[in-house]
Amino acid sequence: MSINITKYEKYFFILPAVLSLLAVIAIGMWGLKPGIDLSGGSLLEVKYPAGRPPVEMMHTAVNSLGLGEVRIQPTDDTGYILRQRDLTDTERQALLQPLRNLGEMEEVQFTSVGPILGAELVQKAWIAIALVVISIIIFIAFAFRGVSKPVQSWKYGVVAIITLLHDILVPLGLFAALGHFIGAEVDALFIVALLTILGISINDTIVVFDRIRENLRLNEQHHKREGYDEVVGRSIMQTLARSINTSLTVIIVLVSLYFLGPAATKAFALTLIVGMVAGTYSSIFLASPLLVVWERWSKK
Repeated sequence: MSINITKYEKYFFILPAVLSLLAVIAIGMWGLKPGIDLSGGSLLEVKYPAGRPPVEMMHTAVNSLGLGEVRIQPTDDTGYILRQRDLTDTERQALLQPLRNLGEMEEVQFTSVGPILGAELVQKAWIAIALVVISIIIFIAFAFRGVSKPVQSWKYGVVAIITLLHDILVPLGLFAALGHFIGAEVDALFIVALLTILGISINDTIVVFDRIRENLRLNEQHHKREGYDEVVGRSIMQTLARSINTSLTVIIVLVSLYFLGPAATKAFALTLIVGMVAGTYSSIFLASPLLVVWERWSKK
């Protein structure tokens, strides 16, 4: 049994194209809100065991201190997270005093990151992503060096990078929108999640590509004449259950982490969930059909 790529390929491309376009628009319009570990600043988390005051009262209490922009975000049922510029110890104590006046308060944590360290983390993150992409291209070029007909080996690498770009754009666009509407920030864990998505997605893509390579080899060995689109469709069906079951198992764990885990890991889990869904779809219904389209254009 095989998927009729020739008949349905254009439908496979609609969803990734729309999501990628929306992601680019969201990033271009709103950008990403960096957390303090990327941009520098301080984070103060407080808890009111007897019941937290309204967020309006929190804003009134801190606005008179002259600390610049202070972003206040509710957390759990009784706490708040305050994000602001880097504070001295004196400014920190000055910030805590009006918060204590609003009720019984506990300081849960205070974290401070300088702007130099934040810039260094961003730089290293881009280097890490670039190294991952280069490593993927080198690996695919080596692994598929024996594949030359009807699609050259280097085209597998190019298609893999195109699908990875889609898999990264989707969570980036989501967090650009979440940052605009609810103030969601990206931090070092977000970068870790993106790198994890790259690794998992390319693994699923190579599984399908490897099956295509093996079926092409068997056809040549047994002198079997079969269209490239038929080979690709058969390869997809042979790996479909494996790819979906593997991804679904991981997604179930991530969903549990998102709903049952601590607040600090919710953004991390959400990024991985979205990236896993996008990566599973692109590995099956985007990467291989792109090879078929490329092969057809090459013939023309």
